[in-house]
Amino acid sequence: MAEMTPQADTARLSALFRPENLLATMMLGGGIALHAVETYITATLMPSIVRDIGGLALFAWATTIYVIASVVGSIYVAVRPAGVTLNRCYVWGAALFGAGSLICALAPVMEIVLAGRAVQGLGAGLLVTLGYAFIRFVYPEALWSRASTLYAAVWGIATFVGPSIGGIFASGSAWREAFLILVPIALVMAWLAPRRLPSGEDRQAATPAPFVQIALLLASAMLVSFAGSVTAVWLRGTLAAAAVAAVTAMVLAERRASARLLPAGAVNLSSALARIYLIMLLMLVALASDIYIPYFLQELHGVAPLASGYLVALLALGWTAAAFLTAGLTGRRAIASIAAGTLLEAVSTGLLVFLLARHNPQGDIVVLAAATVAIFGMGFGVGMGWAHLVTLVLRLAPDDEKDKASAAIVTMQALGTAFGAALAGVVANSTGLLDPGGIAGNVSAAGWLYGLFALPGLAAFSLAISLLRQRN
Repeated sequence: MAEMTPQADTARLSALFRPENLLATMMLGGGIALHAVETYITATLMPSIVRDIGGLALFAWATTIYVIASVVGSIYVAVRPAGVTLNRCYVWGAALFGAGSLICALAPVMEIVLAGRAVQGLGAGLLVTLGYAFIRFVYPEALWSRASTLYAAVWGIATFVGPSIGGIFASGSAWREAFLILVPIALVMAWLAPRRLPSGEDRQAATPAPFVQIALLLASAMLVSFAGSVTAVWLRGTLAAAAVAAVTAMVLAERRASARLLPAGAVNLSSALARIYLIMLLMLVALASDIYIPYFLQELHGVAPLASGYLVALLALGWTAAAFLTAGLTGRRAIASIAAGTLLEAVSTGLLVFLLARHNPQGDIVVLAAATVAIFGMGFGVGMGWAHLVTLVLRLAPDDEKDKASAAIVTMQALGTAFGAALAGVVANSTGLLDPGGIAGNVSAAGWLYGLFALPGLAAFSLAISLLRQRN
């Protein structure tokens, strides 16, 4: 197994765009960009889709089914049959993404949109996982951290680009064109994959599929998604508890199974790899509390909808800025950056208890400026550590399980986002958002939400400190 401390990395980010790396960088980053931009495009378009073809009751499932399908796609990369190369997976991922986009564009009813979103999500899961899996085949090791930094930056850029594109096509039935424009892009990427990407084939035998763990993982994602959408408090709590139970059962099954979903040691906290994955999960759970920031800005601080959307986008800008500023850190300094980032995220989230959870109808600029700094700090904290966490995963995973390790990164992203969003809904809806509602209810819900969601960041900080103390 590789050492935990990242090796010296003196390569510049610009090396990713040298002639020998340029096309691979565009394709791998482009696959992640398709997924990231589409996430924000669809979020912007959903109100228009519902107005045009109905299906309000299925509104939340457009995101839920996409996330669940992306988990399936990410898992396939790790358990694919022997002889199926990574570039062939890329072809399938791009083709499925294009096919799903076409189905959405032609859908006459919401149920068909959901079918298209499932196909899209499957392709997106493949593409994002392959972005990480291909790093070790496309670039020398000195560029692994730089590539991870670039991919993190893609998400920040998508936060601005996605809503802008969605807004252009948000009137009437023009939402269909927003899906259609993705089809030729995906097809070109599918055509280029076997011609411009290495095969990436690194094994001769098929990996047995861990069906029990996959079923439990998908069940947990479904349960937590239902928990975030139901109105009865007792039912929300029951579903959330069932989701936690499913994850616990998955971990127990993973420990005993011969066919594993995750790389060796990933479910044992004595392993550095397990703690790295858990830090990823906890950071994204805490970050998911951002889904309510625009709402509270509008309802409690009198901020206009468009302005609130761009204020929360500062979170992604913070992630991107931190990723670039800390990209050159190596060794213990890189791990210290992870620890500092988790603490910054926790503190910034906690500060919103005082800055966001208050009635400020006149939009006092001092309060809003401070809240803006805290929102930026949440993303900056994640950006300080994410690329280094990805690099550590790729280095720590056994050589014959690096595909599993890459897939698990995407799985942690999906689960962290899904669990965090659903739990945020449970907390907000149970602490005043619905009852009593109004200003008092919103203040109460915001206070509980950001107070509780600072805790995952603190837990991640504790785990990061244990990594910093670990001897190589």
